[in-house]
Amino acid sequence: MGKKNHKKAIRSLNRRITEHQEKIRLEYAKGFPDKGLIRHWETEIHAFEKAIQQALKRLGK
Repeated sequence: MGKKNHKKAIRSLNRRITEHQEKIRLEYAKGFPDKGLIRHWETEIHAFEKAIQQALKRLGK
């Protein structure tokens, strides 16, 4: 992948992280939040963050 593609991937992953954080916030606002669903989203956020780190490493940052 080229530099442009890595930057695009980082932007996309950051958007996904923001979306998942909002989903978690809304789920906690419910009377009975689904802890399994929240754990799933947190796991995905962790994977997105790891992918961002790998992309930054490839960009030399």
